[in-house]
Amino acid sequence: MINKQNLWFVTLFSLILVLGIYYVSMGDETLSVLAGNNDVSEVLEVKESDVIVALQVEDDENILKQMSEYQNILLDDAATIEEKNDAYNALQALNDSQSECEKIEKLITEQFKYDNFVKIEGDTISIIIANKEHNTELANKIIRAVQELYDTQKYITVKFE
Repeated sequence: MINKQNLWFVTLFSLILVLGIYYVSMGDETLSVLAGNNDVSEVLEVKESDVIVALQVEDDENILKQMSEYQNILLDDAATIEEKNDAYNALQALNDSQSECEKIEKLITEQFKYDNFVKIEGDTISIIIANKEHNTELANKIIRAVQELYDTQKYITVKFE
């Protein structure tokens, strides 16, 4: 019978073995890049969509961390029923918030043709648009379009990056 300690050992050993084989099979060009023997003379240009992608990745990491915490509470035998119930409700709220964010992102992308990032915290909706030009008319149109999705008043902010 395999216990948890043996399972972790086999898993980590397999991972180290795969990474070792990958490292040995890499070409000399890749190794020189990893060692820092490359010439960095080109200038990197940051696009508007890069900011949006960075924000989405950071938000996804935070959400995954929160989901993991809630799932650990749900699976913990020592947790009370009330703690598990609160964790389950928080997990459901997190999923609902994510689906609302995706719905708003899709709306803005389809109607206004801009890359965007949406963050919802309670009644506050923060929208970041990938456009360097600050256009108040566009921001008002976006706010109205998003507010039409809700019956209650929301605090919506639009920021251009």
